Amino acid sequence: MAVAAAQKNREMFAIKKSYSIENGYPSRRRSLVDDARFETLVVKQTKQSVLEEARQRANDTLDDCHLPNEVHELQNVSQDDKVQIHISTADDQLNGESIMVEDVFDKSDDDEISLEKNETPYENDCGLTEDEVLLANAASESPEAEKKIQRAALVVRLREGMGSLGRILKAIETFHGAVIHLESRPSRAEGVQFDVLAKVDMSRANLLQLIRALRQTNSFGSVNILTDDSTAVKTPWFPKHASELDNCNHLMTKYEPDLDMNHPGFADKTYRARRKEIAEIAFAYKYGDPIPHIEYTEDENKTWRAVFNTVKDLIPKHACIEYRRVFEKLIDEGIFREDGLPQLEEMSSFLRRNTGFTLRPAAGLLTARDFLASLAFRIFQSTQYVRHVNTPYHTPEPDAIHEIIGHQPLLGDPSFAQFSQEIGLASLGASDEEIEKLATVYWFTVEFGLCKEQGQVKAYGAGLLSAYGELLHALSDKPEHRPFEPATTAVQKYQDQDYQPIYYVAESFEDAKDKFRRWVSAMSRPFEVRFNPHTERVEVLDSVDKLQTLVAQMKTEILHLTNAIDKLGKPFC
Repeated sequence: MAVAAAQKNREMFAIKKSYSIENGYPSRRRSLVDDARFETLVVKQTKQSVLEEARQRANDTLDDCHLPNEVHELQNVSQDDKVQIHISTADDQLNGESIMVEDVFDKSDDDEISLEKNETPYENDCGLTEDEVLLANAASESPEAEKKIQRAALVVRLREGMGSLGRILKAIETFHGAVIHLESRPSRAEGVQFDVLAKVDMSRANLLQLIRALRQTNSFGSVNILTDDSTAVKTPWFPKHASELDNCNHLMTKYEPDLDMNHPGFADKTYRARRKEIAEIAFAYKYGDPIPHIEYTEDENKTWRAVFNTVKDLIPKHACIEYRRVFEKLIDEGIFREDGLPQLEEMSSFLRRNTGFTLRPAAGLLTARDFLASLAFRIFQSTQYVRHVNTPYHTPEPDAIHEIIGHQPLLGDPSFAQFSQEIGLASLGASDEEIEKLATVYWFTVEFGLCKEQGQVKAYGAGLLSAYGELLHALSDKPEHRPFEPATTAVQKYQDQDYQPIYYVAESFEDAKDKFRRWVSAMSRPFEVRFNPHTERVEVLDSVDKLQTLVAQMKTEILHLTNAIDKLGKPFC
């Protein structure tokens, strides 16, 4: 039953290439918290099978490996012997949970899997852990990648005492490895006398063969490996470059126009077909492609005109000054105009010039993790389809009008753009629970945030600035206004089908950013990341070398700052 249910879920929520999903946003607004919960449920049902397939593919690359004669004695294992293998679970990486070397050293037998003869799912191998799958994939990229020296930490459990240590050292020498660090201690595992931690430098290909050889002897209870260059932390996968966002496009479905009878487009076949047509264009988009041009229809431009004129009349009184400034600039440059919906390409070019943000077309509602990850690269994923013409002032989901008139003006403000990127960076490698909290903070700030301005409360949330009904509601005395504090905001339940009963008010953008930074610093993620604007890559600050490089860059920036202050001839405040 469980297998059948999991298969059914995989078919229902298949990846984009299957085109089994009708590509509409599934709710009135982007409910990132619900997306995180959904992601946790569905991904857990599928990722183990994906990992098993990856392991099998990696094993296939090792089938033709021949071990040197010097280590044949390590392979003398009776077919009747039990082989104990420690397997890192998929949850360790995909849920964002990090593994410390100390944790691996302390693993008990409860964490191990005993495999009898004919029970192992791996042909000609005792099994690959997730780290080894990644190592094998990296080695298979090219002959140079295969020979690249890899630093790794091996944790080996000795059943027969320290006499087996010599066999480990001999095997490392045979495979041309160098021992960087070696330590041992009495094991807590039953039937095992000692645990040995050996940090080695060795080519990737030889390292894989070494692990295989060590596992094929009953002298060792288990062999585990951490292949990260920083052996203290196992970093979960997340995109390190904007090109890897091609792999971060998992869609959510909730209230689609094909399925929700209350959706204004439910009975309109022409509208549903149009939605699917535009989403298919986004499906085909890859990093580096020009943003596809959409020829909007007369009805779509009519809908834009109605919303644009309404927002234009309301923002002088109700929108924050940062929004007003960029909105007027968009009008002055002819991008915001009454007669037609702006193209994403011209909006993206505008943002790039002003804050370095760019746009990427999205086929539908992304999972919280994928959507937030894009912000780390100053990329905002935007739909290109338009709400139904019969409901120009209401939409069951964030459409192109919500994205363009709600989100994108503030992405043209340097302070707000920085805040958005910091939310994205905080999401990289975060656990599901932390993704949910970050998504809630996003909801109450970027989507429905209020801030103080000269003693008055103004709107900066995109969900307010693109929906005049809720804008007037939020600024009235009907809802409750609370001070923005990330720790409490992050756990606040909210309404995604009606007006919010609670809104959070920031003292200013700078105050919100400062509070957010302090809150993020207390997250459980055991590493820090930064976006390098020179390489356009996200770097994990997990080694002394990386920290020294960052310090050198900071010293240069401080020098420029000091020189500028001196040339101004007045103290810096």
